[in-house]
Amino acid sequence: MLLAHSSTGPLSDETHLSAKETQARPLSRLPWTHEYPCWPSSAQAPPGQGSQAAHRLSVEPAASAPRKRPRRLSRSADFERVYRQGRSIGGRYFVLHLFPRDGGGELKEDPRLGLSVSRKVGGAVERNKVKRLLRTAVDELVEQFDPAVDVVVVARTDAGELCEREGLAGVKRELSELIADAGKQGA
Repeated sequence: MLLAHSSTGPLSDETHLSAKETQARPLSRLPWTHEYPCWPSSAQAPPGQGSQAAHRLSVEPAASAPRKRPRRLSRSADFERVYRQGRSIGGRYFVLHLFPRDGGGELKEDPRLGLSVSRKVGGAVERNKVKRLLRTAVDELVEQFDPAVDVVVVARTDAGELCEREGLAGVKRELSELIADAGKQGA
């Protein structure tokens, strides 16, 4: 590469930059309303503070009184007692474990319910769906249980399939059959 010479020395590809700082210029940005023409030209008021009033979904009162939900079994010892000392009735989709409680004051109370849905049924979403349908079905069938009994419903592997295919109606049907079988065996 050949470089040209000037009177001050050889020429190079570099340009001469001044050491002086340039003057600050005003911002070249446009105001928001011009920059984004689809946005409103005036600012909107910020949302109010505090909680907002709830919107009612229905104004009509319920046709019937709400059902009492059965109490839940929550302690591991309660589950173990029902499994070891109670009796079980099995079906294709669920196993029903029953253990009669003995207690003077507890006999007037509703049955206590425990649910067991293992990972064999499916992922968390599917297991939660099965548990939700089981709770709803038991809530509707609670009158068929003896009040002084602890109940544990164990979902088998195919229970998720039943819930997907038939929903609440299928779960209620299967549980009703198991409850009827438990009544026949207990008599």
